[in-house]
Amino acid sequence: MKDPIVLRRDDTLTFSQVNYWKDLLYRVIKIGTEIEVAPPKKLERKEFEDLAIKALVPSGTYENLGLYGVVDIKPEHCGIEIRVNGRQPYFRSIQEQYQGIMSRLLELGARARSTCGLHFHLLTPSLAEPVPEIILANLWNLVRRYSPELRFITSGGATRSALCRRRNYTSHIEMVRHSPIHMTMAQIQQELHRSSIVPEHQNFLNLQHLGFNENGGVQPFHLEFRFADCDLSATSITAKTFLFLALTLKSIDLSQYGVIHVGKVNTWRRKVELLGMLNNNDGELATSDTRAVTDDVIAELRQGSHEMLDLMTPTFERIDANEVLEVLELLAETPISLLRCAGYDWTDIEHLLASRATPDDFGVDEIDRRLMQRIELGEWSRLISVEEWKWRAATELFLTPQELDRRIEKVKNLRGLHWSEHQGTYVFDS
Repeated sequence: MKDPIVLRRDDTLTFSQVNYWKDLLYRVIKIGTEIEVAPPKKLERKEFEDLAIKALVPSGTYENLGLYGVVDIKPEHCGIEIRVNGRQPYFRSIQEQYQGIMSRLLELGARARSTCGLHFHLLTPSLAEPVPEIILANLWNLVRRYSPELRFITSGGATRSALCRRRNYTSHIEMVRHSPIHMTMAQIQQELHRSSIVPEHQNFLNLQHLGFNENGGVQPFHLEFRFADCDLSATSITAKTFLFLALTLKSIDLSQYGVIHVGKVNTWRRKVELLGMLNNNDGELATSDTRAVTDDVIAELRQGSHEMLDLMTPTFERIDANEVLEVLELLAETPISLLRCAGYDWTDIEHLLASRATPDDFGVDEIDRRLMQRIELGEWSRLISVEEWKWRAATELFLTPQELDRRIEKVKNLRGLHWSEHQGTYVFDS
């Protein structure tokens, strides 16, 4: 990280508190979406809405995931808004959920117009205690620090002069002004609420659903990341879901040291300048005018995006989401907007991004399953050495010693594996 300024505070978390909050929030966080799409040309909005309801079968409640996780479908200024239930963070399940949604929307001819957005809601529905304010302060400043890169990596326009939709829908004007170095997060929320410049719900990072107790603790902990453009790629949406989860978990890590700063004065001024190039009201119709985003500027945004992902790489590794990082690295280099500018359609984009994720079942075949089953059930236990265990495993699975070692290494990478002297066998770490 360049210019890694961290300002000390009296409410920093201890190492054990950091571990507690990382584990707790990873278990309870759900990230749902609001997907805005436009109907195909010459099809009335109401007819399109009826077709989408029939295809996606909304459950009507957050308590029931339903067939595709869709809660409801409502009219929106661009066409319709599809609210999708959040679920626990597991890449394959979320990817498959959005693949079901997107395949049906594309069959109906859904379009991603510049009036359409994609909002991510981070919720903690079963959290029974307030989140320490310093965690929110770090998340707020991480988003501010990397706001141009986040706007770039989530851009979805179809031309170089209109890479993003306009600022009105996702304004950074108030966000860049307010720092948790000088204010509490409750005070920042009140400033956003009172603003006559930006409607509260249209802020780049929307805080309106948060609650604060008398000590500054946050409950409910409900954030809305509003800045992403419309996206009809299931793998892209899934990867961005994990991006926001990783930002949150990284904020907990930082909270044992203090609050991350946005950077030195000249660095921060350049960030705001870059953000203004991407996020303004100067384009045609509902777009930003991004003609100032030259190849040199794109190179600068790419560099910043990779820096952001480098910072969060340990977090992705800890939550076993390396396939997500592969997709995000591709989007940091070539976001949806640049792919669309290059002539890719939504099917092409999804195929490209999905190919960067680990193949289904992680390359596990029937022999790997038999090996894992015997380890899981402890069938080869009470043996005196690793060598004896391997001899028995190779014999029963009809493998050469070299092939067995290769498969043990694969299983070790998937689940973690260690030798237990007490049990006289290999056992899984998880």
